[in-house]
Amino acid sequence: MVGDKKLTPRSLSIKTIKYLSVLLAALITLLPLVVVFFGSFKTNKELLTTNPLTPPKDFLNFSNYIKAFVDGNMVTGFSNTAIILAISLVLTVLTGSMTAYVLSRFKFRGSKMVRSLFLIASLIPSITMQISTFQIIKGMGLYNTRAGVILLFAGTDIISIYIFLQFMNSIPRDLDEAAIIDGASFPRIFFNIIMPLLKPAVATVAVIKGVGFYNDFITPNLYMKKTDLAVISTALYKFKGPYSTEWEVILAGCAITMIPTLIIFLLLQKWIYAGLTAGSVKG
Repeated sequence: MVGDKKLTPRSLSIKTIKYLSVLLAALITLLPLVVVFFGSFKTNKELLTTNPLTPPKDFLNFSNYIKAFVDGNMVTGFSNTAIILAISLVLTVLTGSMTAYVLSRFKFRGSKMVRSLFLIASLIPSITMQISTFQIIKGMGLYNTRAGVILLFAGTDIISIYIFLQFMNSIPRDLDEAAIIDGASFPRIFFNIIMPLLKPAVATVAVIKGVGFYNDFITPNLYMKKTDLAVISTALYKFKGPYSTEWEVILAGCAITMIPTLIIFLLLQKWIYAGLTAGSVKG
């Protein structure tokens, strides 16, 4: 007996499948992290001669971490990444939330077409537009500058718009109408009333887009070739050579780069979950 319900063979098998699927998902998620963690403490010879899941002989061997941090110039990488990430996220949140506000609160001819255009644009593979995008950035004089990458990152997309739309549709229109009666302008309504209520959605967009920006290797590598413009995703590329690769150092660098995203996720997880579930239940 479990409470007032009898545990039948069918319910037992369903519970077993649920727990096994959760356990399998956890193993699939944690397995690559364990490989990275173990490999970051191994020597080059140990890494090449042992199984990836074999624990290292010495967990106090931090030479790989020191080499990755110093020789990889990760201080410059973190600072450039922080600048690009902060400005890009602010612009992404502003453009995404403003677009969602217009589509949610104003009905005008062609509003459905605007949504469709955003959706169509997101379906076009970005690799097919790289040549034209590169020519535009270079023509604007933004090649080998942070501004060029920020401009590419800051462009909003259908994902952020729909996250903001989901949450904005749950905000009563009565708030807007009351503010209009009191003489508030639309910009004031948006920044003083709507934006404070969008904190969960802002956190969700910031994490989803921020992780994407943080992990992006192609864009910084293509548009910022100067050494002093290296970001965290390109800083470790110097350990990859044509004849040999210091995988143990790269794994240590990967472990270091995980720390900021892990801390941010733990701090914002309450807002992330709230933002992802917003709009799923209509009041």
